[in-house]
Amino acid sequence: MRIVVIAILILIMASLGSALYYMMTDRSGSNRTVNALTVRVGLSVALFLFLVLGRHYGWLPAQ
Repeated sequence: MRIVVIAILILIMASLGSALYYMMTDRSGSNRTVNALTVRVGLSVALFLFLVLGRHYGWLPAQ
């Protein structure tokens, strides 16, 4: 489970980096920054739900 959480965190950081890159390089009419930030929010919500459900169903032990 730890590997899944780390992988999702890496994907979140990659999406945030791509949004920064698109924001700095694209012209004003592009939606790529918004799309990258939407992906980041979606991944963050998915990670949160995964952690809550993992704790509830016992996949992730309490420490």
